[in-house]
Amino acid sequence: MTGQICVRCVMDESDPDIVFDGAGVCNHCKEHEARVAATPLARGTAEADLAALVTTIKGVSRGPYDCIVGLSGGVDSSYLADQAVSLGLRPLAVHFDNGWNSELAVQNIQSIVQKLDLDLMTFVIDWHEFADIQKSYFRANVIDIEVVTDHAIFAALYQIARKQGIRYILSGRNAATEAIMPADWVWQKFDLKNLRAIQKRFGTFPIRRFPTLSLWEMAFRQLSGQVRLANFLDYIPYRKGEAIRHLETKLGWRNYGGKHYESVFTKFYQAHILPAKFGVDKRKAHYSDLIMNGETTRDEVITELQRSLYDSVELDQDMEYIRKKLEFSAAEFAAYMDAPRTPHDAYPSDAALGGKLLSLRRKAQRG
Repeated sequence: MTGQICVRCVMDESDPDIVFDGAGVCNHCKEHEARVAATPLARGTAEADLAALVTTIKGVSRGPYDCIVGLSGGVDSSYLADQAVSLGLRPLAVHFDNGWNSELAVQNIQSIVQKLDLDLMTFVIDWHEFADIQKSYFRANVIDIEVVTDHAIFAALYQIARKQGIRYILSGRNAATEAIMPADWVWQKFDLKNLRAIQKRFGTFPIRRFPTLSLWEMAFRQLSGQVRLANFLDYIPYRKGEAIRHLETKLGWRNYGGKHYESVFTKFYQAHILPAKFGVDKRKAHYSDLIMNGETTRDEVITELQRSLYDSVELDQDMEYIRKKLEFSAAEFAAYMDAPRTPHDAYPSDAALGGKLLSLRRKAQRG
């Protein structure tokens, strides 16, 4: 652990912006409580609100599908798909293939779509362009390399929704298990200005086929009702452990380990690059959410955090695979790991605008 640690969760001073009150409780615990309190479930209106949402989604449907569910093969999206079907919705399952899927993720997706009888659309990214943008983020030495994938996923979902005439995208994001994440550890996923600036500075060619979505475009589509994003899991009592057991029993889903480890790259990024280069262990945030959600205890998590993030043999194998796939020499990758961090906003950015829009959205959600 790093410096002072919260007495309630396991967040510590590896987050440079953490604040502790007089009792030693951190700001992340309080933010978790605030975000959960703003959900329909906490307000006591979840059943009626969810029924109304389902009715609305069905009412605006004009084709074979009522909504879109982005399916990664992970816990949240898989459980979301199951719940949508159980409520009588007809979702189109969309999988974003960026070339980094684990074999287990592919098997999970196949099992889910077969057992839930879903149509699956796979959005296959142009690998040459995608890899070039990923490499640009390495060369920029910014912390959130996953912006490249996350931005493209949402942009692709919005594109597909418009082409298919689908008005709702169901999201697996939820307050119960995803409220805690220090701003210093990530970057805004819709900061298209930042993405373009980094690619212009470090890439070998301009963005052409890579799907993009600006903050203004996203806000306009949401406010105009063209495409709406619904955090479906905030309407139900979501517990990750129970969701895993449900998926394993009903759908033959298999657990892949850590959060977002359905991607080979994401596993390597979170379990090696972040801690080794940036001093960040995202398990602290993920486990702190589960502590706040009553799914584990602080003592159990402190013990778990003592375990190694990576098996040494597996780390060497994954490093070799990722380095070669991205065409980095061993020397280039070593130099990257040794280079100091550069802030995202050292490059042109729309972060200030994004922060204002996010703040307005959260205030609206809290009523």
